[in-house]
Amino acid sequence: MSRTLPRLRRSIPRPLPPPLANAVVAAVVALFTGPDAAVNDPGHRQADEVTWLLFAVSVGALLVRTRWPVGVAVVTGAACAGWTLYGHIGELLNLPVMVALYTVAVQGDRRRTVRTGAVAALASGIASVIAGVDVAQPQGAPLLEMLWPLVPLLLGEVVRGRREEVRAYADRAARAEAEREREARRRVEQERLRMARELHDVVAHTVSAMTVQAGLALDAFDARPEVARKAMRQVRASGKEAVRELRATVGVLRSPGGDPAGPAPRLEELADLAERVRATGLEVALRLDAGEVPQVVELAAYRIVQEALTNVIRHAGARKVAVSAVREGDLLTVEVADDGAAAGGQGDGFGLIGMRERAAAVGGRIVAGPAPGGGWRVRASLPAGAGADE
Repeated sequence: MSRTLPRLRRSIPRPLPPPLANAVVAAVVALFTGPDAAVNDPGHRQADEVTWLLFAVSVGALLVRTRWPVGVAVVTGAACAGWTLYGHIGELLNLPVMVALYTVAVQGDRRRTVRTGAVAALASGIASVIAGVDVAQPQGAPLLEMLWPLVPLLLGEVVRGRREEVRAYADRAARAEAEREREARRRVEQERLRMARELHDVVAHTVSAMTVQAGLALDAFDARPEVARKAMRQVRASGKEAVRELRATVGVLRSPGGDPAGPAPRLEELADLAERVRATGLEVALRLDAGEVPQVVELAAYRIVQEALTNVIRHAGARKVAVSAVREGDLLTVEVADDGAAAGGQGDGFGLIGMRERAAAVGGRIVAGPAPGGGWRVRASLPAGAGADE
């Protein structure tokens, strides 16, 4: 649609400027009306100064028809009535007023068209009666004279209605295009945030663990080489795990039909996660009783635990941490509680924001703050029913 609209606009010819268009219309009307005014029927008044004055007034008024359509209709209507009352008969002498009435309808609204039509029909009928047009049929001629002003008004109404439909269609198309662009930007923003969460969770946790393990290795390098070697082996294992998850994330991003949820660790893998955290010196108690949980909820729960443990490693200064993921009915409760400094559990802010976004994405909520007995606790309540992944 974004390419179709410009092509449509280019295919539509540009209208002439109003002054030039009015001049062209006036010239065409003069070309047809002038010969009719110059030659009258035998037995009727022939062209004279009055005839050409009314002609000049009618044609001249058309030069400003788009600026003052109602005024021009009054002037041309008066000139046409003047011809009739003066006794000058012609088939095209009413062409100027017909053009003026058409302009009134095209540029106005239906209410103005109705009012103008009533006045024009009444004035035309009265003029025909006064002039005694078609005396042999005194009742039929006024009726016909009352009908002809309605023809240009009806034509103008049709054209105006068509233009309004085209404008309405263009407006709807423009609004639809704007809505599609907003939706595209929203999806891009969501994808950007999702990628940021994935990369933060994978990199921050693993690098934090590797930093702690490398610190242990340096401290024990001379006095306890076995401990140092064990810590470095754990650093290597953590690095391999980080590379594996990063490759999985990049693979999803590169794949056109990739799962939008990204690489999804299972809750059973919390045991491996807890083991890697234990390698940093923390005592980790794990309770896992989740049963069958939708994949998207499993991913959210795993990443929430991962980020909470990352904050414990980096900021809490804790010795013990308890992790649980328990399902009760249609609700999965995930909790990470440590015995470290309460203020330290908040981390740098991005992790907590990511956890809240993950919980909200699956319709859950999360609470993080100091635990009643000391330390810091993160508790997430996630829907785990059949409709949780919809």
